[in-house]
Amino acid sequence: MSLFDASERRPLSVSELTSQVRGALENRFASVWVEGEILNFRTAASGHWYFTVRDEGAQLRATCFRGVNCRIRFRPSDGLLVRVRGRLTVYEPRGEYELMVEALDPVGAGALRVAFEQLKERLAAEGLFDEALKRELPLLPRRIGVVTSPTGAAIRDIIRTIERRTRTVSILVAPTRVQGDGAGLEIARAIKILNEHNQRALAEGRSEDCVDAIIVGRGGGSSEDLWAFNEEEVARAIRASQVPVISAVGHETDFTIADFAADVRAATPTAAAEIVAEREDEIASYVERLTHTLVNAARYRVISERARAQEAAMSPGFDEVRARLRVAREELTEARRALERRASEQTARTRRRLEAAARRLSPARMTASAAHSRVRAALAGAALETAARARLEDARSQLSVAAASLDAMSPLAVLGRGYALAQDEGGAVLRSSSDVKGGERVRVRLSRGALRCRVEEVEGEEVSR
Repeated sequence: MSLFDASERRPLSVSELTSQVRGALENRFASVWVEGEILNFRTAASGHWYFTVRDEGAQLRATCFRGVNCRIRFRPSDGLLVRVRGRLTVYEPRGEYELMVEALDPVGAGALRVAFEQLKERLAAEGLFDEALKRELPLLPRRIGVVTSPTGAAIRDIIRTIERRTRTVSILVAPTRVQGDGAGLEIARAIKILNEHNQRALAEGRSEDCVDAIIVGRGGGSSEDLWAFNEEEVARAIRASQVPVISAVGHETDFTIADFAADVRAATPTAAAEIVAEREDEIASYVERLTHTLVNAARYRVISERARAQEAAMSPGFDEVRARLRVAREELTEARRALERRASEQTARTRRRLEAAARRLSPARMTASAAHSRVRAALAGAALETAARARLEDARSQLSVAAASLDAMSPLAVLGRGYALAQDEGGAVLRSSSDVKGGERVRVRLSRGALRCRVEEVEGEEVSR
């Protein structure tokens, strides 16, 4: 029966008419695109969006239910030009027709860019990106948590870089999807799991299992591919992490909300791994340079002191010392011989005196007193001889000690170990090959004797390394 059939005499109720209009509209406009400016946008307590789409000549009420608007990647606002897809229907209690929104895109700017800027401004206003919240990475991390796809190129780049540049860092992977619907929730959950693992390790005293830093990221892709790292739940999970977080999403020109929320932003996953490893690499290089410098300094010092010893060995002052030592030895030898002669002569004189006294005394007149005198004379002679010999041995010992000490201190001992000392024709000590020229004569002093030589070839200076 037609809605406007004149033969129909029974009037329709308002509800019946409105229902028939609703059915006609929904059948005729089951899916329609409308472009216009948003007006009077509001969000109800139920989570539904209500707004008006208008142009210069008309306006249309629109409703976007919560189950639909959760998939829209930006938040509408008054004055924003949008393109809306939906179906027309009638809100029967008021008899007003409206558009039930199924999709919503901004006009003139990409939806993702609008959503990105809106979320960035809102989180920044909350203080989520404040520099005061940023934490320093540990000086020498031992274990790194990685939140990324277990099959992507990012995890391979991170593992390869850390293995190449460090020997102490281990990796703990929290696998997750990094794109598609629901990927943001999985990334946030993986960050939380790594933090829970770190808390258990701390509580149980397993410091070797603690996570020192977390890398969150993936390789390059389109804006849609990287969108999971722009989700609000990811930013809040990064900020809530007790472990410092490095964001490494896409390429150097890609920026995500995760980059602003993280403690450190790396241009790529490989760059994040280099940040983790750079301090150990720097310390190892510094120690290597310091060791090389110390070794060279020690070698130079040895060479310098050796040259000084050789120069001192050729000094006239040491020749004079050796001459005086030789004279002292000769005088000591002569004194020892004189002392021995005097002791021998004294002993002989004493013995002769005793023998002469014995001959003058007859056996009958020899008294106990004479016998006692003879004994005393014999003992005195023996004591004198013993004292002379002891004094001689003491002098000989002192001379030996003095001679040994002087020899030990003498730089000439250096020549005795196989070294030689070169001098030019004027007697100056040669310290460098540049001090002589080919064809010149030099004198080479050895431990025993010296050599007169002519220079055939001059080689450049070299310091052993």
